[in-house]
Amino acid sequence: MCTTYLTYLIIKKLEELGIKPIDYPRLIRLNPFARYKTRGNGALSFILELDSREKVDQVKKIVLDYTEKYAMFDGINTNPGVVFYEGEVTDEMREYAINAIYSIYTIEYAENFARHIGAEVHKFKKGRGIIGSLAAIGIKLTDQTFECLAYRMPENFGTKRQLDDESIFKMNEETYPDTFDNIDIEGNYAAIEPHTPCPVLYGIRGNTPEIVEKAHNIVLSHEPIQGYCIFRTNQHTDMHIQYGVKIKDMVNTGCYCFDCHVTEKPHDIEGGHVFFYVSDDTDTLECAAFEPTKSFRDIVRKLRVGDELTIYGGLNDNHTLNIEKFKLNRIAPQYKYLNPVCSCGKRMKSAGKNKGYKCPKCGKRLRNGNKLKEIIPRDIETGFYEVPTEARRHLAKPIIRITTGADQLLKNS
Repeated sequence: MCTTYLTYLIIKKLEELGIKPIDYPRLIRLNPFARYKTRGNGALSFILELDSREKVDQVKKIVLDYTEKYAMFDGINTNPGVVFYEGEVTDEMREYAINAIYSIYTIEYAENFARHIGAEVHKFKKGRGIIGSLAAIGIKLTDQTFECLAYRMPENFGTKRQLDDESIFKMNEETYPDTFDNIDIEGNYAAIEPHTPCPVLYGIRGNTPEIVEKAHNIVLSHEPIQGYCIFRTNQHTDMHIQYGVKIKDMVNTGCYCFDCHVTEKPHDIEGGHVFFYVSDDTDTLECAAFEPTKSFRDIVRKLRVGDELTIYGGLNDNHTLNIEKFKLNRIAPQYKYLNPVCSCGKRMKSAGKNKGYKCPKCGKRLRNGNKLKEIIPRDIETGFYEVPTEARRHLAKPIIRITTGADQLLKNS
């Protein structure tokens, strides 16, 4: 069961009782390379102001009852956890949260930390969900986006979604770039619709709650909508990226941004994956554009030794960097060396080792001639390049948020 849907149902039930969160619920994505993560590796939290212990107990009962009722416990990676915390968020809670995105915690560590801060923990099955629950409570959003998720009627779960594609393209035209990743440009299809049989009908991501709600009101559905909820989130903020780490110090499951230069020309392997090597002068690192990144691989194939890059990506368990995007800062000139041209206009051929050149047309010889150095045009420009919408990780910041300054506006707001 989608955790956002469970949160939506809980909030809906609480609002029926006159209890309303004081802010948008938060959808927080954690380390994308966590080994035992669910597909989106997300955690949810919301804040309530309650004026009696009776209401606190009532809320706790509803949350736990709904988790017990709606969580799909037969899933191998479904190990829900619920955390209740009363009081101010502390600096050590914020540090815990950011490190839950940078690295990977054990369940035991999270449980001990919860006990340390006085949080109440409820584990279902293995209870791995408490790791994210604590992070969703403590995280500080220095940049943020919003997602409007519309939910299907339960009787339609698992059936083909009935959305009006024309309205989705219209929505994109009227709201982009304040909303983004609605359309996969490469495939020319609507990307707001999930490919899984989950309760979500569609999800629209944008820079403000107002713009995602506006976009939601433009989209037409040919099936009834149970309801919708807007989430405040760290999606598309690059919050998982660590800066200033040298290649020699990078560890598996870490995500980094770093300057480097290409040391080995890209090459393909079976399956359509493209690999090349870079260095920052402390060590070399294998980088990859995997098959799901589609045409992004064509850009990567154009890189050459000496090109200077700023790369964003994460290290898998094979210590290969999965590239999310890169900025080409400097294009290294490439040359080819040609035999000299004869006075008759024909290109000369080698007359043998240390024997100069001979014209195959007129027979003229050139004893001391040198090869001509000619620059090879490069079919690539400096600037940013990124994977297509379909292959983008939840946390990866789209270039459009960088070039429009949307991320900086939100940081300063």
